[in-house]
Amino acid sequence: MGFFWADAPKPPSAVVAPLSSAPPPSCPMHKSSDSSAVPYPPRQDSPQPIPFSCPVSQNSNSPLKPNHPQPSSSASESSKAQHAPSISSTLSKLNPLNYMPSLSNTRPSDSPQSINLPLDRETSSIPRADNNANWEYPSPQQMYNAMLRKGYTDTPAEDVESMVAVHNFLNEGAWREIEEWERIFSPGLAHAWSICSRGEQGIALERAKHDFLAARRQALNLPATGEEEQWQPKLVRFQGRPNEPTPKARMLNIMGKLMPEKFGGEPPFDRHDWYVARKNPNGSVTEVRYVIDYYGGGVQATGEPVFYLDIRPALDTPTAAVERAMRWGGDIWHRASGGSAREAARNNDQSKS
Repeated sequence: MGFFWADAPKPPSAVVAPLSSAPPPSCPMHKSSDSSAVPYPPRQDSPQPIPFSCPVSQNSNSPLKPNHPQPSSSASESSKAQHAPSISSTLSKLNPLNYMPSLSNTRPSDSPQSINLPLDRETSSIPRADNNANWEYPSPQQMYNAMLRKGYTDTPAEDVESMVAVHNFLNEGAWREIEEWERIFSPGLAHAWSICSRGEQGIALERAKHDFLAARRQALNLPATGEEEQWQPKLVRFQGRPNEPTPKARMLNIMGKLMPEKFGGEPPFDRHDWYVARKNPNGSVTEVRYVIDYYGGGVQATGEPVFYLDIRPALDTPTAAVERAMRWGGDIWHRASGGSAREAARNNDQSKS
C-alpha cells in the first residue's frame, strides 16, 4: 500500500475499497522478500537490466550455505574491496524518492501475462515536494512487471487492475488522514489544543467544515485561500518496510497473545513510512515522518474488502510525542471532563433561544 512511482528528482480510520476493486486475499506485493524494503520503481519508457541475487541464503546458519573454510583477514579485506563498487553501483540505481529500482512500463517479450494491461498512469491528489506536480500511481503493466521481478509469476494478469485500484484508493485515504494531522498541528501546538481539547467530536466538526468549504470552493471555481496554502503539506518521499513492524504493532501483537479476546487479530500486512514537508507559521519547512500500519478488516456482506489504516507521526522528536499525546489524550480529557454534556446543553440553549 501507499505506492507511487516517481521520475528521478530534478537537481537543486476504516476504509472500504470499491466493489470492483477487490484484490486477491493476500497481495503479493507485500509478501516477505529480500527486496521488500523498496516499494515500486520510477517511471521508465525502456526496460532496464535488473540485478539478480544468489538464491542461497548468506546467513551462516542457513542449511543451504556451503561449508567452506573462512578466508583469512587479508583475503576478506580484498574481497570487500572488490565487491564495494558493485554495491555502490546497485544503490545508485535506486530512486531516492521511493528506494526502488527502475522497471519498464512496457510488456516484456517473455511475460507470462495472458492479456495486455493498460500503460496509463493515474495522477494522485498528493503534491510532490520537489516540484509543483503530483505523485503518479503505477500503471497496471508496471505493477505486473514489479511482481514478475519479485518472482510472482503466477499472479493472474486480469486481477492486476483491481489491485492497482485498491492501492490508489488506500493511498488517497492515507493522505487525507495526514492532511488532517497537518491542519491541526502545523499552525502550532496552541492551535492544536484548541481543537484536540474538544475531542474527536470537535475534530470531526473541523473536518466537516473543511470538506464543506472545499466542496463550495470547487463548485464555484474559487482559488484556495492563503491559510489553506500555508498548511498544505507535500510528500517528500516514502519507503515500504513490511518486514519491520512498528513498536505499536509489536506491542499489540504481544497483547493479542496475552489477551486474545480483547486484542486478538491479525498483525498489519504492511508498513510504510511517509516523509512529509510541513509548512510552519514562520514560513520554514520541517520534515515530518508518518508511519502507516495497514490492517485487513475482512470482507463486508456486499463483498467489499475492508482495510484499517493506523496513521500517526513517528516518535522522532519530542514535538511528535506531544502531538500524539495531545491528539489521543484530548479526546479522553474531553469525555472525562464532561465536555460532551456541556456541548449538548449549549446546543439545547441555542435551539431554545
